[in-house]
Amino acid sequence: MNFPFYIAKRYLFSKSSKNAINIIARIAVTAAAVGSIALFIVLSGFSGLREFSLQFTNVFDADLKIYSYQGKSIVFPKELENKLAAIKGIEAYTKTIEERVFIQYRGKNHVAKIKGIDQNFKKVVAVDSILFLNDWLVPNRDEVVVGLGISQKLSLGVLDYSNLLEIYVPKPGAGQILNPSDAFTKRKAVASGMYSVNEELDSEYVFSDIDYARSLLGMKPNEISSIEIKIAPGSDEHLVRSDIKSIFNNNIRIKNRMEQNDSLYKMLNIENLFVYIFVSLIAAIAIFNITGTIIMIIIEKRNNIKTLVSLGLTLKEVRKIFFYNGLIMTSTGLFIGLFFGIIVIFFQQKFGFVPIAPNMPYPVKLEFMNVVIVLVTILFLGGMASKIAATRVTKKLIA
Repeated sequence: MNFPFYIAKRYLFSKSSKNAINIIARIAVTAAAVGSIALFIVLSGFSGLREFSLQFTNVFDADLKIYSYQGKSIVFPKELENKLAAIKGIEAYTKTIEERVFIQYRGKNHVAKIKGIDQNFKKVVAVDSILFLNDWLVPNRDEVVVGLGISQKLSLGVLDYSNLLEIYVPKPGAGQILNPSDAFTKRKAVASGMYSVNEELDSEYVFSDIDYARSLLGMKPNEISSIEIKIAPGSDEHLVRSDIKSIFNNNIRIKNRMEQNDSLYKMLNIENLFVYIFVSLIAAIAIFNITGTIIMIIIEKRNNIKTLVSLGLTLKEVRKIFFYNGLIMTSTGLFIGLFFGIIVIFFQQKFGFVPIAPNMPYPVKLEFMNVVIVLVTILFLGGMASKIAATRVTKKLIA
């Protein structure tokens, strides 16, 4: 058995002759437990918020999206379409047209994006999960599906044929325009339904049939803005991307779901880092109580230390005793904190006793990675505190 470790356990678990040191040691273990539970709960809470924020992208965005390398549009003839359909790993794809437009309804205005979609869109995006009211649009009709936010801003209802939604887009060209009405192409449509994803997206998109959008924007029959792809389960994304680039001769950009929302992912990662640093500093303040506790134990055990040195222990081995003593205190508090932290997160997931809004529990998520992060962080902080305290054992002390 490792002798310094054995002595460290005896020092920790046997009662000291001075009751104050026993109390301080319990306080140090409790501080480590509180730091551990705080760090684990905060990380689990942020994991839940992250998943809650990203669930909207999982619903709304395709697995892969193909853009033009230069310009706003892709020429997508039938032969290319057949080659794309033949790629192994692609379960479905849809052609889309996107452009910013100006919409007007009964004197109220709003700037949005029109997204023209074909009949395959339902195979790529789970339309049923975002449809909020009435029906999805029917192809080859002057119909649109608007977001709940747009509906609220314009006081727009569905199937209002007496007051149609007006959609404007600037006409391409150059030169002076004398009549402002000549500067825009205008089309009318009826709102056949409403969708709801989140507050931002609900105010951004108006869905229409792809031919309606193409006519509004004056695009050619084989011209589109992007291609959205659903990857078959178990397929290798990198191989699919490579095959797609080969048929387009690398004249395209391909983005997966994370790359389509890179600003959101960056923001969440930065927030996660700052939250981790902030809570780790608080945990460090709590855990460094161990330093003072070990120093007090060293002073109390001074005569024992001299005896151990007389029995042949070196200064390095004596320091190891108190280093292990601190690590045992840290580990005890760590596992107590993790135990109660996991229980708290489990019950929050199960019963949602802490709400973030009425009828909506605060989102949390149990993740193994968070357990690893807490283990490494608390043991590192406890190890530093123990190392600092152990250096107080000097030759002068044992002389």
